[in-house]
Amino acid sequence: MLPPTQQQQQQQQQNQEQPSLPLQFVSPFKLSSPSFTNVREKRQPNQQQKHQQYRQHHVGLFIVLLFVLALVIGQANGGGPPEPYYGRLIGQFVEFAHGIKGTVYAVDESTIFIKGFAYDGTGPDAFFWVGKTARPSPEGYIIPYPEEYVGIDPPILQAHNNSDIILRLPMGKRIRDIRWLSVWCRRFTVDFGEVFIPPGLDVPKPRVLPEFKRLAHGLRSSNISVLDAKTFYIPNLHYDGAGPDAYFWVGNGSEPNVLGVKVPNELGSLEPLRGYQGEDIEIQLPGNLTVYDIQWLAVWCVEYRHNFGHVIIPNDLDVPPALGQTKITTTTTPRPKANNCRELLSGRLQVKWEIQGEFLFVELFGRIKEDQYMAFGLSGAQGRPEMIGADVVVAFYDTTKRVFMAEDYYISHLAQCDGKQGVCPDERIGGKNDIIVLSGDRKNGVTHIKYKRLLQTNEPINDLAIPNNRDVSVIAAIGPLNARKEANAHSHSDVNADDIRIEFNSKNDHSCTSSLYDIKDKDDPEPWPTRILAGTTSISARIGPTGGKRGYTALTGHPSWGIAWYLNDLLIPELYVERGETYIFSVEGGNNPAQPARYHPFYITDSPEGGFGQKSAEAQRQQTVYAGVDYDSNGYPFPTAAGRYCEWVHKGVDKSAVSETFEDYMKTVELECEGGEPAILNWTVPDDAPNLLFYQCYTHNNLGWKIHIVDRGQPYPFNSTSTASTHLQIAQSPIHFIFLSTLFTLIMLKTIIINYKIA
Repeated sequence: MLPPTQQQQQQQQQNQEQPSLPLQFVSPFKLSSPSFTNVREKRQPNQQQKHQQYRQHHVGLFIVLLFVLALVIGQANGGGPPEPYYGRLIGQFVEFAHGIKGTVYAVDESTIFIKGFAYDGTGPDAFFWVGKTARPSPEGYIIPYPEEYVGIDPPILQAHNNSDIILRLPMGKRIRDIRWLSVWCRRFTVDFGEVFIPPGLDVPKPRVLPEFKRLAHGLRSSNISVLDAKTFYIPNLHYDGAGPDAYFWVGNGSEPNVLGVKVPNELGSLEPLRGYQGEDIEIQLPGNLTVYDIQWLAVWCVEYRHNFGHVIIPNDLDVPPALGQTKITTTTTPRPKANNCRELLSGRLQVKWEIQGEFLFVELFGRIKEDQYMAFGLSGAQGRPEMIGADVVVAFYDTTKRVFMAEDYYISHLAQCDGKQGVCPDERIGGKNDIIVLSGDRKNGVTHIKYKRLLQTNEPINDLAIPNNRDVSVIAAIGPLNARKEANAHSHSDVNADDIRIEFNSKNDHSCTSSLYDIKDKDDPEPWPTRILAGTTSISARIGPTGGKRGYTALTGHPSWGIAWYLNDLLIPELYVERGETYIFSVEGGNNPAQPARYHPFYITDSPEGGFGQKSAEAQRQQTVYAGVDYDSNGYPFPTAAGRYCEWVHKGVDKSAVSETFEDYMKTVELECEGGEPAILNWTVPDDAPNLLFYQCYTHNNLGWKIHIVDRGQPYPFNSTSTASTHLQIAQSPIHFIFLSTLFTLIMLKTIIINYKIA
């Protein structure tokens, strides 16, 4: 190390000769108060040094405490994006001419932000230009800037020097629909500068939250949305206005408390809240506060420290930044109701609609239960109600998440969705949910959900365009939700049988004669008694209807798909088997995987739901299979009991509601079988089998029911004498027994002959 220079030595000596100055620090504890100053002036030099050390120690401690507090707050709120936050980075403009510069961000699905945009303004016919070709080309379209302008054609782009610009894609386009953004001269087809959209860019999106928790003063709402980092959308807000000192209130903690911050109302005022009667409002957080800084939004009475209701803000938000792109569109009075109304299912389902710009706004009103859905959409064929090929919206209340839902569905087959085909949400088969829920409520047994969708989306396979210049056939249905909160099959009486046509651009198309809120619910019919199948080792397994409200769901408590297993021609009987005994199942559930609606391999499992073949590998590991499934050389499962297809079908319409007994109901159905042979499944009940198993369908959920396992020779836990005539089947007819026994004998004889020849 080099020795210090003479100048450095002189400076060090001066520093040593200068008296030590106390650390100048102004703290919230007012250390520089007059009383403290007087004491300080009287101290001796050694006391002053001690006091300086004392102050330095506490200053350091205070800084540490501030750091810890900031860390705790950051952890409590999930951190949030770094500031300043402009959205998802797309990239920098690459300049070819005219001084193009700027950093480009994706704000949300249809909004682009350019930070520090520069352009000399001398291009004769330049615009912001986007497209989906490999490179910028004439095959694009203009993003008007400014967005609002006078005249027919958008203005040419003016000069900019370090401007911040917000661009909104026109015509319902989204960022995923384009590959590049350019500053383009239309007259000379010249690219002045460009930036490419990264493939698979995940843009920030608004987040739908639950409704306000209902605690006091009639406070309620529909699902609240976080539109951007500062803006909340509160639809269908109700509040009686009787709180003396109530405000919108945000803060941190597990629930609302006094350490909150007032949020201006929809008019930007901090006056106590007035009453609201079903209004849709938007409010914005004050100052630099964002949703990443808070954990709840509430209506709070400051004077009495009373929480009227709140909603929790999740800590995993990824919403658009607040750059001024969200325009407050608050209403001060309830929005006018749609003047179009049709009754789709008599006394149970109504629809209201109107077209606004590029969107269709729809309101569904349904007398449904909380475990049911209502569906409405475009028929798969013009002129009749056709499910296959239909594009529908399935709307319901999610009791688990406490939110109203509306999901985009495409129907490729009349079967449960297996992740590839069937009655499937678009998102489950590689598409996108193009439905935006606006509001929802449930009262007097009626579920009301309002949503919007684009007239023309960018998914030509899963979505049908909504015409605005002619009528179109529609379909509607009510049905049960399954465990995935997806649509299960509806009954024959819960779908429109006649062709209903709607011209969505019409006005005053109002044929609803009364409100669903004025209709009383009808009592459900009594379910049939549970069927018991015991004392036989030969069992046929076929498909049949679920028996409406008297059958599958009433017996099991599970939603049905509209079909179920019939064992020995009994609807989902509870089967009793003995450990160590061998049982022969003759399975006729279909053997063609290309027809999922008629492909139901039979298997035995400990899962009350079934559907082994459509489950993920992880979900499959949660089941134990006892019969009907094997594995190939690569370890992939396949069903082994898939015979020809036999189904009990209605002779006309479903008569379950008027059939007092199951025997009466069976007179209204008939058996239809395809050509081929049944599959034979031999099952010897393991000695260590649990007391309860289930027979199920390999490809679909909720088609089967219980198998009770008892020890050999153990008496059955029911009185066969008193129940055999109503719902107990101890043995089969002699003809049926002889048929199955002969078939089994022939199969075994064939096996013996083949083995003998091989030997």
